[in-house]
Amino acid sequence: MSMDAKAMGPKAMGRLTRLAQPGHFMRWSGSLLPWVAGLAVLLLAVGQYMTWFVAPPDYQQGETVRIMYIHVPAAWMAVFFYGAMAVSALGTLIWRHPLADVAQRAAAPIGAAFTLICLVTGSLWGKPMWGTYWVWDARLTSMLVLFLIYCGLLALWRTIEDPNRAARAVAILTLVGAVNLPIIKFSVNWWSTLHQPASILRMGGPTIYPTMLYPLLVMIAAASVLGIALHLQAMRTEILRRRVRTLTILEAERLDAALLAPQAA
Repeated sequence: MSMDAKAMGPKAMGRLTRLAQPGHFMRWSGSLLPWVAGLAVLLLAVGQYMTWFVAPPDYQQGETVRIMYIHVPAAWMAVFFYGAMAVSALGTLIWRHPLADVAQRAAAPIGAAFTLICLVTGSLWGKPMWGTYWVWDARLTSMLVLFLIYCGLLALWRTIEDPNRAARAVAILTLVGAVNLPIIKFSVNWWSTLHQPASILRMGGPTIYPTMLYPLLVMIAAASVLGIALHLQAMRTEILRRRVRTLTILEAERLDAALLAPQAA
């Protein structure tokens, strides 16, 4: 046993071992998923009500500001899922966790979808505010790069047939692409851009008026819970897909052996 394992103790090692088992994950996620999905629906309903009937129009942007209640949560989830993929990549390369690659592969299309929503809503918001759908702004460009990285990772998984080699290659590329995350976060501070600076997570507190801040926070919470629900379901689907693949390979090997047996005799 390694020094790390000794330091953790048998109870902690036992918990990690159980969490590393896909069968254990399938059991507890199956029980948890309906509750998470129900909470997501509830938060989305409350958030949409607050967006349309509680939040006032902006004194400059008017009703156009309501795009913010989709754009900002989508941007948050796009970055969050890539961060989760980077952690999963470490789990694949360092800790060899059986569920790490499953979690990473399940997160990629969800993160890509949120990134696309962020880019589309940002363009729709930019047209009335900036007079154009797109500018090569630092924040916009770094988000576009994030979307391209997501697409590249999805393509790489399909390119490499061997699952183990694909997992290692994607994990390495994911960690390289994680350099883009601080660029997305601090681009509005490092460069002069059209995109407004941080309004919520900033020193001194949020700069958004409470009647607009609270609906936005509810929508961010709704998007977060929805993302978790989608991720759990996607992980369950990926585990089942891999089981089917394994059973298909075993059945093919059995049939090959059955065909070769009479010839050997």
